[in-house]
Parts: sequence; structure tokens; C-alpha cells
Amino acid sequence: MSVSRLSSIGQSFAQKSFVGLCAFFSVSLHAALPPLNIDPAKAELGKRLFFDTRLSGDDSISCSSCHIPAHGFSFPEPLSPAYTGSDGFRNAPTLINTVYKEVWFHDGRIGTNLNDVVRENITEDWLMNMDMRLMQERLKQDPIYIKMFKAANLGEPSNGGVRKALTEYLKTLTSNNAPFDKDELSLLAKQGQQLFSGKGGCNQCHSGPLFTDGKAHNTGVPENNEIFLDPMRHQSFLAYNMFMGVQDYLTLKRDVGAHVQTHKADGSDRGKFITPTLRELSQTAPYMHNGVLLTLEEVVEFYNQGGGTDSNKDPRIKPLSLTVEEKQALIAFLQSLSGDPLVGSQYEWLEYDFGYEFTEDWSNARN
Repeated sequence: MSVSRLSSIGQSFAQKSFVGLCAFFSVSLHAALPPLNIDPAKAELGKRLFFDTRLSGDDSISCSSCHIPAHGFSFPEPLSPAYTGSDGFRNAPTLINTVYKEVWFHDGRIGTNLNDVVRENITEDWLMNMDMRLMQERLKQDPIYIKMFKAANLGEPSNGGVRKALTEYLKTLTSNNAPFDKDELSLLAKQGQQLFSGKGGCNQCHSGPLFTDGKAHNTGVPENNEIFLDPMRHQSFLAYNMFMGVQDYLTLKRDVGAHVQTHKADGSDRGKFITPTLRELSQTAPYMHNGVLLTLEEVVEFYNQGGGTDSNKDPRIKPLSLTVEEKQALIAFLQSLSGDPLVGSQYEWLEYDFGYEFTEDWSNARN
């Protein structure tokens, strides 16, 4: 399929829903992601905000603390950091291509828009714990932000402007030069592609341009016991599940996943997590919602064995009986879905110019 043909398809479908795109494209097509219109001034402002720790309540972490460019805008350890006095209980997913998604977070708790996702991460107490009213007052004290907000036609710094700018910046984080997209698969990767859609059955859930159906499934992923053994992580886990209305949160010995939104009485939704994108896998280890699988080899072997043990496991997850050569081919195909690292000045705010002393008690500040 020619590049011009792909461009025509992308333009035609850009205004349609992501669900429609998933139905249209199959993994047999080297499907380009739809083009995006990006406002350069807003995106540049969003880039600076993304790396600014002043967006957290105590000025300790930024968005980039958990979503590190050199690691595919994910975190290189099984469980992510969190706000001061707590710690994370899930693996930080990649932000590359997140603008194309319709459901966010491992449990799928937000399915509205990316603006809401940005707000959630900034305001949630165990993440960045920022009162957005305080945030905008901090930003008003920085002359650089005053200029950048004005240049982006956002007026004076405001919480709404922050969300718009960060969302615009996230549009710049899209896969670039992946061999799959360029139709440059090696012979081994082509064999892996056939396994992906055939014997492996991976495309039953990993479908569409992002290689995800955007739905929650139980594959029997084992628990990461650090969540329950580390008091800092456990307190975040307990507080989150209490807030999300999980009735037995005090006695939980597992991450219930999508149950936080569906709350099925029979518990059949426990242990279900949103199918992750397979794009940029080479940059975003470790894997699964809790980071328990450290390498692609472990992931492929996990599914080759038929997933884990769980009474609610998806019946489609069965032993695959892949040979050593077949597993190598499948890994080669998965690696072809990763492109160039999104690092450098185009994607990172490399100049440290956050050094001003913001007024702590801003409500009583006087000129």
C-alpha cells in the first residue's frame, strides 16, 4: 500500500471514532496512525509544563518523573513512584500514542477525553496532589509562563490552559519510524506477524492501529506482592480502592482492575485490565499492569503457557505450544512495532529555567 494511499485513508478517517478505525484496519495492513493538527505554541507550553515539578503539591515531582522520555515515556521499574509520603501500585504506561486512545489507565476508569486524564493525574492525592487553583497562582508568578500562555492564545495562566497545553504536547508523542509502519519487516518478523494473527491468536485482543481493542480482559497475570508488602505502596492501594467504592478494600490481596468501575456482584470482573498497546514495547519494559514480567521473552512465554491461573481468566487464553523458533519470530514482530526514541529538544524541555521562588502563602501576597 502506498504512502499516498495511507495518507488518504488517514485523512478520510481522521474525523471518525477510534472504534471505527480499529474496525477498518487489520494487522495485515501497515496502517498509519491518523494525522494530527498540532498548535506549536500550545505544544511548546505543554512541554515545559510536563517537566515542571511545580505542578505537584510540594514541588517534588513532574509528569516526567513517572513518564521518562528515554524509556518510551513510561517508568523502567515494575511499579511507579508517587507523591511524597506514598508510592505507586501499578506500572506507569507509555504516553506515546496516548492521544489516540479512548480509554485510559489500566482499569479503564476514564473513557471521556485526554483533558480529564491530565486533570486526574495532576489532582489525585497519591499522584501529584495539586490543587489546580494553587497551581495557576504559582504559574502566574513565573514571567516565562506569562509570555508562553499569551503566545499560545490562552490568556493568563489558568488550570484550563494547563490542561489544554499538556494535551497539545501529548499530541507530539506519536510513534516515529517503526519498521512495521514503513513496511520494512525482516523475514523473521514477517513470520512472527503470521503467528500473531494465526497460531498465537494475539490479534483477538491486540487489534487496530494501536494493537489494542481498548477492552478489559483477565489473562491471569500474577500479583506483584510488593504492593502488599511495602507499606507505602499498600496505603496508596487501600486509599485508591476505598475511594473507588470497592467494599472489601481492607482485605484485598489482589488488584481488582476494572472492577472499580463495573462492580459486578459476582466478582467476575476482578482481575480484568485494559489491553495495553503493543507499540513501543522495546522501550517500555517491564510489562503488565504491575510490571511482573521483565522482558518480551517472559511475556511471550507467559502466553505460550496459557497465561496465569485465575478463575475468571478469559477462555481464549490457552497454551500455544510455540517452538523456540516461533517464539523468536513473534518477538521479532513485536519489536518491529517500536520506532525511534522520542528524546531530545523536540520532545524534552532540556533547559532548566524553573528556578524562581514561588510564594507559598500566595493568598496573602502583597506587591
